Amino acid sequence: MNNTTLLSREYISEPKPKMVRVWDPLVRLFHWSLAASFTIAFLTEDDLLVVHVWAGYTIFGLILVRLIWGFVGTRKARWSDFIKEPGEIAAYLKDAVRFRAARYLGHNPAGGAMVVALLVSLIATALTGLAVYGAQELSGPLAPMLSGLSEGWAHLLEDVHEVLANLTLLLVLLHLAGVVFASLQHRENLVRAMITGLKRSETE
Repeated sequence: MNNTTLLSREYISEPKPKMVRVWDPLVRLFHWSLAASFTIAFLTEDDLLVVHVWAGYTIFGLILVRLIWGFVGTRKARWSDFIKEPGEIAAYLKDAVRFRAARYLGHNPAGGAMVVALLVSLIATALTGLAVYGAQELSGPLAPMLSGLSEGWAHLLEDVHEVLANLTLLLVLLHLAGVVFASLQHRENLVRAMITGLKRSETE
């Protein structure tokens, strides 16, 4: 083996994949702020009411901004980019379990469906939380409408709120499992991508 061959093997390496910006700063800030707000709200439910309530208000505000950004934001942030028909979602999941699902730069069909499910669940959880706050604490924007609610109905609202919070937690866990699964399948760090906004450009 000559010196030229040794030098070639030593200095020639695989070219680094081209990286493109997929997630804009607002999407990334929304994602991590929402995750933090839900975590705080879930952990402070029984002990720190003021913190719990303000975490809920923050969730409302973040979702409102994200809903608007889904219509006017960057390409991969728009609802039209990742909300798919049920048949397409089912086909993607079928391919995913067989480890042959297509790679998407933005949300894949299952990921897009999870985004919608999480937002709906969070909105329902926050609304029932406001109702409980109004009925039991006589505070918040719904207090004028719910201040005369019976104790039985107030406790029912609290039970519904807790069920929805636990449902949201279950969706979060499924979301995390999906992120891990897709990261392994396509050999990329999706958590890092949501921090930096960057993903490799080529598709599979």
